Amino acid sequence: MHQVGPLEGFTVGVTAARRADELGALLERRGAEVLHAPALRIVPLADDGELLAATRELLDDTPDVVVATTAIGFRGWVEAADGWGLGDALRAVLGEAELLARGPKARGAVRAAGLTEDWSPPSESLAEVLDRLLAEGVAGRRVAVQLHGEPLPGFVESLLASGAEVVGVPVYRWLPPEDIAPVDRLLDAVLARTVDAVTFTSAPAAASLLERAGERGVRDGLLAALRHDVLAACVGPVTSSPLTAHDVPCVRPERFRIGPLVQLLCAELPGRVPVLPVAGHRLEIRGHAVLVDGELRPVPPAGMALLRALARRPGWVVSRADLLRVLPGAGRDEHAVETAVARLRSALGRPRLIQTVVKRGYRLAFDPADGSAGGPSAGEGNTEGNARGSTEGNRAADG
Repeated sequence: MHQVGPLEGFTVGVTAARRADELGALLERRGAEVLHAPALRIVPLADDGELLAATRELLDDTPDVVVATTAIGFRGWVEAADGWGLGDALRAVLGEAELLARGPKARGAVRAAGLTEDWSPPSESLAEVLDRLLAEGVAGRRVAVQLHGEPLPGFVESLLASGAEVVGVPVYRWLPPEDIAPVDRLLDAVLARTVDAVTFTSAPAAASLLERAGERGVRDGLLAALRHDVLAACVGPVTSSPLTAHDVPCVRPERFRIGPLVQLLCAELPGRVPVLPVAGHRLEIRGHAVLVDGELRPVPPAGMALLRALARRPGWVVSRADLLRVLPGAGRDEHAVETAVARLRSALGRPRLIQTVVKRGYRLAFDPADGSAGGPSAGEGNTEGNARGSTEGNRAADG
């Protein structure tokens, strides 16, 4: 039997612009279907007067402290300075300052430039960098902060409030993507709950997705989906901040890397899916497929809609009218439910998983005695919580 990957049957949205291919490949290697939707694009500022002006300002008035926040940003800054013929002068200035690197990647970029950092936090947290600076005392000190495509208001404001002079070094900017269509497709998928998780590797990407949802008038719907149905997976706490500000729960790996982010998804997504004992089989309903006794069975969207409706209260009868309401594009003909159920049974490969209840509707052949909670006994389910007291529902038959 084919070994089922931890993410098979799940669809994951990727909002990253940089390293999107690498992240997508890691997800696909573990079985996920990936929906690529770069929520922003990086615009280098090598030819930008703003970066040149900030560099010259630091050359004219040497900083006491320099904070390198990202590897790509620090490398880009030094490379731009080399292009302007200012590289050696910039390295000399940086070498004289107290050089702090946020994490091992920034530290590696510092060393690749021929420099040595004075300190780097093990947590890769700017909060730790800030705590160190404030503990040292920054009053009257000139602090250069290499920005990484987004404002750092809390960081900069705390330094300013403590008496520091802060010079921001804008190495690149985040802008909306040139092609917004993939972002709109991802938004539609989140709203329709046809995507199981969305990954974020930068705060600007999260903010950009929220902004686009606002432009389309669907921000409330997006937030509702992310709060309840679609998992938001962020590479770190800074990345998740635009979402947590809107009360969206986010999962984050302990190490702020895309590898651990993928590993986290491999644990989180299967863990969110209950395993149901049904007709002597083990049923695990994933995003666009079902595991039956560990075997992956792809199910079309109409079948998944019916199966989710039946699984909300396993063992309870769901009427044809209620199933018709969840069946996409079915109109008013209840015969469409019968056709969809027949196709669902065929897709599952186990017809007895779904029982026909005479004149009532359909139910999962749920077996709570098999050790799984989450639904009533067959008798309870077929009386719909004893609301009707009818025994008709107990005349269940495989159809």
